[in-house]
Amino acid sequence: MSPAAEDLARLHSRAFDGQGRGWSVAEFADLLASPFTCVSAAPNGFALSRVIAGEAELLTLATDPAHRRQGIAAALLAQVEAGVALRGAERQFLEVAADNGAAHALYLRAGYVQTGRRAGYYARADGPPVDALLMEKMLRA
Repeated sequence: MSPAAEDLARLHSRAFDGQGRGWSVAEFADLLASPFTCVSAAPNGFALSRVIAGEAELLTLATDPAHRRQGIAAALLAQVEAGVALRGAERQFLEVAADNGAAHALYLRAGYVQTGRRAGYYARADGPPVDALLMEKMLRA
């Protein structure tokens, strides 16, 4: 059963509190309705990817702040990678804020490599914009 857009929006807001605008219920509803979206969800987190023409993009990975450092994000990432691979994706891309050391370390442990950088990509309510690190992982040999 697919998670409800309201639940995803609520969890996303908690997970990214203070790091910019949270995604709306309508945005999550649109993603969940799309045949290109692959979702992996658990009670305290979720991952969303979009698959098009053999490539996947990790759109977001969110874990409830009260349940971090328990392996939830790593498990969700592995699940969504398996899901997009079943849909024909040969690689997955993602962007991560340069100041999000925990997420960056997670992606490196999962086999992603940095392929680029977007200067000032993420707006911050309480400070200057933060660069986005572009990362990629080959899913199939």
